[in-house]
Amino acid sequence: MALRTRTETKLLDAADELFFTRGIAATPIDAVLERAGVSAATLYRGYSSKDALVAAALDRRHAAWIETWDAAVAAQTTDEGRLLAIFDALDVFRSQPAGSRWCAFLGSAAEYADAPPEVDAAIHRDSDSMRARLTDLAASVDPARAAALADQLMLVVTGDLAMRLRSPAHTSGVARGIAAALVAG
Repeated sequence: MALRTRTETKLLDAADELFFTRGIAATPIDAVLERAGVSAATLYRGYSSKDALVAAALDRRHAAWIETWDAAVAAQTTDEGRLLAIFDALDVFRSQPAGSRWCAFLGSAAEYADAPPEVDAAIHRDSDSMRARLTDLAASVDPARAAALADQLMLVVTGDLAMRLRSPAHTSGVARGIAAALVAG
């Protein structure tokens, strides 16, 4: 039996808030249930395990991230601007209520030495999506370097996200400058 949309939203909101700010291992499922105001039976009607709930929260976050990134890309008028729009999207995403102090995907990957299959799949969907999107955008700028440029930009983005842990006021300005230099070749 599927969960009602409202109940699912409450569960995913609670999971997102707790798992991606306190940590997955540090957050017992009872805390998620309490925050969401639902019973364990309700949770397990929709999700087979805590790991399935984590994966669903990651998938929802990924969809929100893509929407934010798409808007940032659409606001640009040049190929270079569209490629570098990921940095605008990072700053916008972080400022949203669902944004966190850093990346839920990096945090989830760091928490597991061997992630459960559903969590691992969610993490890889995000990484694969980012790489594919950056490669497509880079192909418009420099087709011969598209794959390499995408990998370099992924590294810059990851470092930028990690810096958000060190400095709460961090913005993507420095990372954007590094990325612009990479794009310029």
